[in-house]
Amino acid sequence: MNPSKISKRFLSVLAAASALALACSGVPANAVETSGRDTSGVQLDYLDRGLVAAGTSEGVFLSWRLLGHEASGASANGLTGTDFAVYRDGQKIATVTDSTNFLDPAGTATSKYSVAAVAAGQEVDRSEDVTSWAGNFKDLPLKKPADGLTPKGESYTYSANDMSVGDVDGDGQYEYVVKWDPSNSKDVSQVGYTGPTYVDTYTADGTLLHRIDLGVNIRSGAHYTQLLVNDFDGDGRSEMMFKTAPGTKTVAYTSDGEVKGEQFISLPTADQEAGYSHADDYRMSAADYYSHMVETFQNWTEHPEVKAGKWPATLEQAFGTTPKYQYPLSQQDAEALTDYFMDVYAPSRSSRNNLRAFEGFIVSGPEYLTVFDGATGKELQTVPYKPERHDDGLMWGDYAMGRIEPGNRVDRFLAGVAYLDGKKPAAVFARGYYTRTTLASYTWDGRTISEVWNIDSGWAPMTNPFNDSPHGRDGTDPEYGKLTTQGFHSLSASDVDGDGKQEIVYGSATIDDDGSVLYSSFDQLPPGSAAPGEQARLGHGDAMHVTDIDPDRPGKEIFTVHEGAAWAPYGYAMRDAATGEVLFGAYSGKDTGRGMIGDVDPAVRGIENWAIGMQSADGDKLSPASTPGTNMSIKWAADMTTQIINGSGEQTPTIVDWKRGTLLTAVGTRTNNGTKGTPSLVADVVGDWREEMLVRTADSTAIRMYLSTEVTQHKLYTLMHDAQYRAEVARQNTTYNQPSYTGFYFASDMDFTKVPLPSVWTPGSIADLQSRLDRFIESGDVSGPVAKQLSAILQPAVGAINRGDGEQPGPPIERFLAFLEQQKQADQVSESARETLVHHASSVLKMLGR
Repeated sequence: MNPSKISKRFLSVLAAASALALACSGVPANAVETSGRDTSGVQLDYLDRGLVAAGTSEGVFLSWRLLGHEASGASANGLTGTDFAVYRDGQKIATVTDSTNFLDPAGTATSKYSVAAVAAGQEVDRSEDVTSWAGNFKDLPLKKPADGLTPKGESYTYSANDMSVGDVDGDGQYEYVVKWDPSNSKDVSQVGYTGPTYVDTYTADGTLLHRIDLGVNIRSGAHYTQLLVNDFDGDGRSEMMFKTAPGTKTVAYTSDGEVKGEQFISLPTADQEAGYSHADDYRMSAADYYSHMVETFQNWTEHPEVKAGKWPATLEQAFGTTPKYQYPLSQQDAEALTDYFMDVYAPSRSSRNNLRAFEGFIVSGPEYLTVFDGATGKELQTVPYKPERHDDGLMWGDYAMGRIEPGNRVDRFLAGVAYLDGKKPAAVFARGYYTRTTLASYTWDGRTISEVWNIDSGWAPMTNPFNDSPHGRDGTDPEYGKLTTQGFHSLSASDVDGDGKQEIVYGSATIDDDGSVLYSSFDQLPPGSAAPGEQARLGHGDAMHVTDIDPDRPGKEIFTVHEGAAWAPYGYAMRDAATGEVLFGAYSGKDTGRGMIGDVDPAVRGIENWAIGMQSADGDKLSPASTPGTNMSIKWAADMTTQIINGSGEQTPTIVDWKRGTLLTAVGTRTNNGTKGTPSLVADVVGDWREEMLVRTADSTAIRMYLSTEVTQHKLYTLMHDAQYRAEVARQNTTYNQPSYTGFYFASDMDFTKVPLPSVWTPGSIADLQSRLDRFIESGDVSGPVAKQLSAILQPAVGAINRGDGEQPGPPIERFLAFLEQQKQADQVSESARETLVHHASSVLKMLGR
């Protein structure tokens, strides 16, 4: 461009947009030249202003987003950057500079509001009008699945369960993905049939786009299905990725709620040739399980572990009885041994062992990983799930402990999203964590699921699969063997070593971004433990929290609780996230099941933590017994402290402040997941940086989204434009739901100069630029031949994004800006249209590092 040919007003807008985008990208002003290098930021959701209005007793409360690329610096109370003009019924009523919320005392239920971004003194972006909610919540209507019957004739109903969000159509607004659980959903250790799991996708007005029926071959429960929703291929629209099986199908709906069509996923050619079909039903009846054990015993001498001499040569040896049978076993002898195993041996190990009642499990048949189009539910690709189950849990240790639990350890699944390369999201799927531990990561480029790395600890050795203690033993793999028994019921993606790429915090171990083991944490068992002085794994636990907990020490920390009892060095521990070193903790000698962190006391430096009493971030004991709740936390308050969500089962959920008491009672709603008492989702979905609480109504006819209406003077970009937080939201629904944390210190005493200004790339911003141009053409603000010319120039950029190619939009956008500069006639491109288009195109270029 030739600056001498640009109007002063146009030049000031362009300069402001360029400087702002450069500051937000972390690129020095004198380092614009990229020499063709990839300097774009981390790929995150393109989001619109997210304006919401809520009626309060004091007027109408407004809340909206500051986007990541709009933040440019810091003040004492927040970030600086884009300011905002607030409009009511078309009239400007305020300019807001120190926050992204506003209380309008004169507002009414019929008032229409919008906000406009202000750059270089000019308004360059105005939101769509919104009207206020009647109160501090809004209902998202749901379409409940029909009731059903199990093969035994047992009836079940459905309740809305966990959720995720993603922009499936690229319009800058989140759609809502809801998992439906049947009333007979099960923990992996529980016997019985379950109804199918359904996954719905709704627009913000409650329109059901599609329903994915996982089918009878995916058991229902917290451990079986995790929903990964994200824009994996960089086309500006979210996909969905999760475990499927024969029988999984998509049901598409019309806008009026009628079924438009159904489509099963594609079975791999090898499975079709092997005779598998969507009519298959792999659910085991009690009789099926009995036959399965008879067959297992008949084939005992052929088992690789038996042939290698690692397991007893006979079942009598395994059960500790007198030799009696000839091997290989006849049908009759195998049945006799099965009878003994079920009726005598198993009950002698534990009174809870009732293998005659074992039913409803799925321990055979194909398992798949499928990518679905977020907007249509169309299957994009299906591949075999890795690793396969191998068996019904025999090799996994499911028969070895006193409590015999076939199908338990083998079917412990985890899933998450991680920016392993620091740029694009990858999907991570895991199986097993008590004994054998496996993880696999994948990318999706719009055409193909590609494996990034695959980790396997190897089997935890057993001397007798029917009487042993496989927990805490190294697996057979020389590199990954020490990962066994270190996994939790969740995982986190966080850049713990500061290299710009996220690691997988896998409970008491951490996997580096390249799939290598960063560390696996051990410590010495203390006096009073099972083996004082021995080195032991920190081991498995239920709750895990990863962020910058202590602002006065470098890097991040991990707070975990552990259930290893006398075999675990700690009941709770605070670790250095980069090294795994325990900073402080306490031995409990029992299963310590719950723990949480949060800035619940603003008078205490850092983020408090509690499991057995409450400690400060550096380990000082604050309370020996009294603690806040541990179900779920929420960033709800104006002062940036943390609140706790309480209420499980049929209790009414509440949001409680440790100092001020109950802030919200969510009448008519319920949490999920039994005693875990977790909302469907807690995330920064709309409005400013605070989190919303999404819970189901008691009858599951709607998801109710609650909004904090406390006026805050703190200004911060949407948390969804922090890479760790976005990844944490995507994995929040995994197994035992854990809060989502930012990659930086977030608390009431935060130093805003230390809040990172994110280097963000939002592919959907290209479609937004096209949409803005289209609206200007429709309104006449862009007219004549220039309208078609600008559209034609922009098309290669739109095409590149649709292909998921984030490197190619730059040159067309540069040409777009240059062409705009040449258009001087106000009757062809109005000044306001020019300013807006330049602002957004310049932001795109700077996000691309150009």
